[in-house]
Formats: sequence, C-alpha cells, structure tokens
Amino acid sequence: MFVLVEMVDTVRIPPWQFERKLNDSIAEELNKKLANKVVYNVGLCICLFDITKLEDAYVFPGDGASHTKVSLGFFDDILIPPESLQQPAKFDEAEQVWVWEYETEEGAHDLYMDTGEEIRFRVVDESFVDTSPTGPSSAEATSSSEELPRKEAPYTLMGSISEPGLGLLSWWTSS
Repeated sequence: MFVLVEMVDTVRIPPWQFERKLNDSIAEELNKKLANKVVYNVGLCICLFDITKLEDAYVFPGDGASHTKVSLGFFDDILIPPESLQQPAKFDEAEQVWVWEYETEEGAHDLYMDTGEEIRFRVVDESFVDTSPTGPSSAEATSSSEELPRKEAPYTLMGSISEPGLGLLSWWTSS
C-alpha cells in the first residue's frame, strides 16, 4: 500500500542550476533529499509526485544560492528472495545474475535479471527497524574485542515478481 503525503520544505538551489527551469531544479533537489529515505511518521519516500505550490525565492547574504519554500507530495532496500522470482529460476555464477528459464513451445529461453534494470514487483511485506543511536551497554564497555556494529536498514520492503506481468519491464513490452 502506498500513501501520498503532502510536505512543506525550503529547497536550496545552487547558482550553477539557475540556467535550468526552477521546477526541474527543485524536483531534482527534492528527490536527492527525500527519495529512498525513511521519513519519521511517514515511512519510505519513493519519489516526488508533484510540486503543488512554489513561494518566492530568496538569496541570503553570504550564500549565492536561492532558497524556495515549496509544498510537495511524495529506496535501495527492496528485497526479493529467490523463492519469489519467476520460476524456474537459477543463479548464473559466471554472470552473477538471476536467470528466469522461460518455457515456450520452441524450448526454454534464458531471461536475465540484470542489475540496475527497472522491474515491476508486488510488495508482500514491510519492516521498520528503529535505528536510533543508543549508548554503549556496560558489557560492551568492558569488552576488549572490537566488533563493528551491524548496520541495519531502517525500512525494508519484501517483494515478489512470481506473477504474470511482474519482473523486468523489458520482458513484458510488446514489439
């Protein structure tokens, strides 16, 4: 389930972006700031949906950038386990990618799931972990072995592409 949230923010546009359209510069800066980030009491911001209001831009002394107040409506931690891939699937060790062995009347075709390709998936679960910093415990303070803390993603989505129409977008485009 996705929720559209309206937010208000002041966006700093550096001088070298003044030649671009203001909306394009603001959208880029907002996506850099909010896309794929967890916002308190909101959840994971996927991307900017729309800029609903722009106010006057100001240039502050000592800073050549413009600052514009905007209203706006708005991730790397999406996991798809092997059992949630299109089946039958296998991992190609040589290419380091998952492969869907798609069966047709002419035989099997290998459809590679290359890294960085756009996919369509179904969200099956979400996990929010409080990653607020905490002080060291007394046991940790007396421990002589230095163990690096395991970094955990604050918000994770579990997905599935095991249904028709899901997976790489290139698999489903008609020619």
